[in-house]
Amino acid sequence: MKTENQDEVNASFDGQSLESLTQRIKALFDVKDRTYGFRPRTYPKCFVGSEAVAQLIKKGIALDVEDAMHIGNMLLDAGVFHHVLDEHAFKNEKLFYRFISDEDHGRVARKPDGSTVSWTDFIAPPTNPEGRRMTLQPDIPERDPDLASFEQVDPETCGVSPLDAYNTRMLDLLHPKVWVDPKPKPSYNLVVIGAGGLVSAAGAAGVGARVALIESHLLGGDCLTVGCVPSKALLRCAKAAAAVRRAPEFGIKVGGEILVDFGFVMERLRRLRAGIAPVDSAQRYSEKLGVDVFMGKGRFTGRNTIEVNGQTLKFTKAVVATGGTAAVPPIPGLKQAPYLTNASVFNLTELPARMGVIGAGPIGIEMAQAFQRLGSQVTVLSRDSKILPREDPDAAKVVAAALEKDGVTFAYNLTFKGVESRDGKPPVTVSVEDSHGERSLEFDALLIATGRKPNVTGFGREAAGIDYDERTGITVSDRMQTTNPDVYAVGDVASKYQFTHMSDFGARLVIRNALFYGRDKFSDLLIPWATYTDPEVAHVGLYEKDLEARGIEYVTLNRAFDDVDRAIVDGETEGFVKIHVKKGKDRILGATIVGSHAGDMISEISVAMQAGMGLGKLASVIHPYPTAAEAIRQCGDAYNRSRLTPTVRSIFNRLMAFKR
Repeated sequence: MKTENQDEVNASFDGQSLESLTQRIKALFDVKDRTYGFRPRTYPKCFVGSEAVAQLIKKGIALDVEDAMHIGNMLLDAGVFHHVLDEHAFKNEKLFYRFISDEDHGRVARKPDGSTVSWTDFIAPPTNPEGRRMTLQPDIPERDPDLASFEQVDPETCGVSPLDAYNTRMLDLLHPKVWVDPKPKPSYNLVVIGAGGLVSAAGAAGVGARVALIESHLLGGDCLTVGCVPSKALLRCAKAAAAVRRAPEFGIKVGGEILVDFGFVMERLRRLRAGIAPVDSAQRYSEKLGVDVFMGKGRFTGRNTIEVNGQTLKFTKAVVATGGTAAVPPIPGLKQAPYLTNASVFNLTELPARMGVIGAGPIGIEMAQAFQRLGSQVTVLSRDSKILPREDPDAAKVVAAALEKDGVTFAYNLTFKGVESRDGKPPVTVSVEDSHGERSLEFDALLIATGRKPNVTGFGREAAGIDYDERTGITVSDRMQTTNPDVYAVGDVASKYQFTHMSDFGARLVIRNALFYGRDKFSDLLIPWATYTDPEVAHVGLYEKDLEARGIEYVTLNRAFDDVDRAIVDGETEGFVKIHVKKGKDRILGATIVGSHAGDMISEISVAMQAGMGLGKLASVIHPYPTAAEAIRQCGDAYNRSRLTPTVRSIFNRLMAFKR
């Protein structure tokens, strides 16, 4: 038979008085600081699960243990309390739980994959097997020398469009319409300016720091909103369209005209982006990770103070992670013409019949192939003599041939004379000049992909004593420390390695150095990257040009995919695996892969390099047959065969003859 108290509990969970019920139950529990463990650790303001069960029964709120467990789990699911270390159901055991209202910093921080942040994530990279530190970062050219004269496109001015259910959901998560800033704490261990510092904020909170995060636009940064996530969603649809067109090569007959529903493609993009957004939401960082989130423009007002929305935050250390934005070259008339950047191209809802792309770097080339495959006629316009000028030349040739096969047109070595449009509306006419003279090209849409410029203005860097360069960004040491020793900078605002994963590991380095007196160096990191064309290009370590410039003797092992069984049967024979090893040794110095799954395959080589595993040993790792990754093992086999000198071969021949 139910008690009156139990009826009251059930009524409360109808949404009538959860707050009052919480206060009543909290008053019954023995909430205090508790100590546990072989090396005792104190957990503040906790109650014990088994004691709470007994108290609920004693006070008549629950009939029995089962009933008390049910009530406890209802309160837990309602977000009233949680386990102090992890997430699991309420249990009748000696486990520590804490009311959310008693939280100071939130639970242990979690990474995007859901696992908890661990100190193993912050272990410094090992030295190489020879005991000497030798950076394997390639000599990536500095940013475009003309970048200082380029204008920047502020993503806030581009807006998020269209405001359908998916985009409004994303906005609600990443920049709530109404956000109430917390009251600043007396001081913070770390203050992060910019959504590019999400990893810094989460990681620092996860190791017990008091953290504040300031963002004026969208949490999640470029990767989620206008970079990796939407671009890869678009590329996947484009790849599907290309696969259907290629189907007859595999005996698959496709009847009728192949049509692309571009509106659906973009709706899918917005839906998937909104589905990923909760990981970077203001609510998650505030309520789950214990970070004080301020939505507004932060400005340094001193060497250890930042003002946001009229409130002053004092900090011991700070991180600037304001990122970068699309850089627009000073082409006459471009400013008055309608053009797209990565900040606005994903707002499209109609497919342009003719698209021009100015810029032949990774962003421009990825988008060129995607829109061509989706049905646009794309022309890539470049000042350079080839695409992907920073990549391995052989790799760039393979990608260029693939795009030409898709129908993309290229124009190289151009001088841009001007851009015109009528009343600021499409079409757009681009006038260019090359060795054949001057000509004009007309497009229904023009995408500017000429690089990114660091966001170094608008946050009061002068007051904090932070030096910068308008072209290269904030001046930092090899430990990512600015000219203000209490302020660090990470990501696109301070690095020429403009990759999301690089910002991630740069943020981890900053936490070690800023909060725990670390001495880790950016130059010691091993950085792989990929361009997600079809075929993909992936690289790690040094290029041939770097090895030659540094006077390092090396040997290159190659394996073309047209010699790899899996690539042959898949009809994906374009590309190769190229691995450089130190001459006379099997130490891997760098590698480039061009192929359908290059971005995934490069990780095997990265792991080997990080662990000090030579190419000869990599050859002894059994790979499933048939897989494209066999090409890596086959490079290892080639290395081992190269060690069989004429003298050694002669000895083996004589030995075998003797045994016969």
